[in-house]
Amino acid sequence: MSSSSSSSSSSSGNGNGSGGGNYGARRAGEYEGPSRSRPRAINEVWPEPFLEALAAQVAIDASRLVGRLVAAQALANVFQVCSTWRAVSRSDPLWHRLTRGIWGRTNLLHDTWREEYIYRHQTAQNFRSGRAVHFALHFDPADVDDPNDPDALICRCLAFSDRYLACGFADGAVRLFDLTTRLHARTFRPEHHDRLGRFSRAVSGIVITATRLVFATLDGDIHVAAVNSNANPRRARLGEVLNDGALVDFTGRGRWWVGLYAGLPGRAFRVWDGNTEEPLFEGGALTDPEAVLGWHTLTEVTEFVGRVRVTSQESVVACTSSRLVIFDLGDLGAVLRDEDYTNRRGILVGSFDVCNEAYVIVDGRGNASVRRADTSEEMCGFTVRPPRGVLGCLNGGYVLTCAGGVVRVWQIEQPGRQEYLYSFRERIGEVNALVADERHVAAASSDTNIHLWDFGAQ
Repeated sequence: MSSSSSSSSSSSGNGNGSGGGNYGARRAGEYEGPSRSRPRAINEVWPEPFLEALAAQVAIDASRLVGRLVAAQALANVFQVCSTWRAVSRSDPLWHRLTRGIWGRTNLLHDTWREEYIYRHQTAQNFRSGRAVHFALHFDPADVDDPNDPDALICRCLAFSDRYLACGFADGAVRLFDLTTRLHARTFRPEHHDRLGRFSRAVSGIVITATRLVFATLDGDIHVAAVNSNANPRRARLGEVLNDGALVDFTGRGRWWVGLYAGLPGRAFRVWDGNTEEPLFEGGALTDPEAVLGWHTLTEVTEFVGRVRVTSQESVVACTSSRLVIFDLGDLGAVLRDEDYTNRRGILVGSFDVCNEAYVIVDGRGNASVRRADTSEEMCGFTVRPPRGVLGCLNGGYVLTCAGGVVRVWQIEQPGRQEYLYSFRERIGEVNALVADERHVAAASSDTNIHLWDFGAQ
């Protein structure tokens, strides 16, 4: 194993560091919170639980109306009302509530929830202004099952946990990189059965948590491993590609695993209970028109057949180049939305992603749209140029796209308002996979390089 190399990275474009999150400055349209000039009784005593609830509501409302960075300013205005109100700022349960409600964090990575909140705010400011450190991640290229396999080092998919970046390769291996040290931590290699094509063993999807790694391959196998163990992964499901088709994408969230198949009619989706590993649902016709392309994925490099993601509202959003469907995991098989994109020159499948309750999609004309999965309401939209070959990903406040080796960033937090911020300085060539969370962005280049940008490293 070799150590990672790093270099400072700054952005280019029209981004700036203001971010709307400074405690003192206030711009037009920002959330002011309660007025400090409001009359109040001199001897009036406000119960601490009431003040905590009020402060939390003011900040959360500000984050939803204007953006998460503005919540800090709204809190500052509340704390400046008087010394009693300011004392509430020392309540760690308040910061816990704010961190969960504004940043969606339930795991404490710092000593206190106040420190956790401040860290998330500072990282989001860095993300808005483009302050990141770029790293090239390294591993031993000779560490492969078959040294004669020309595809062994092609990274096909990426996934983040709080601690690791998981990278799935064309030979079926999953390599973990420690996000703190940027070092290659370990490699998981499943036992393979008969090979049914050049890429039949390729990793098609990864689900990673603090303790468990779950990944699937194109031939339909699903493997489970303990993240902090060097033991070989266990096969949770033996794929039957001739009966099911190719497992072209695999995802999960909470108790759910969801697979998207292509190759046979009426078998587009499979849903499992990830806790018991028991199958719950099979069906759907989303990929019926892509049946032939599904079989081709086993033997050759193809365009993306389809993508599937699970929202925070326990619904599934999936697309192919011609259709997008949403169905409810609480009522399996009940389709909430089925939209035809053929009259918009189709969907650029690689652009599709989900974060929490929202998804992003780019049509063939280059029109990008961020929508709520539950209502289909458009939160914002923008134009991507050039549209062909675009990969996209989404986190809580930003959409990232990569085309022509250039990663670009749009701010999407404020409803109905989007803003192009900047592009990454590094030019990374053709990209196979792109992923982001609230702190990191990772990309796998077709030249076998894996890039990591850390917006919290400073």
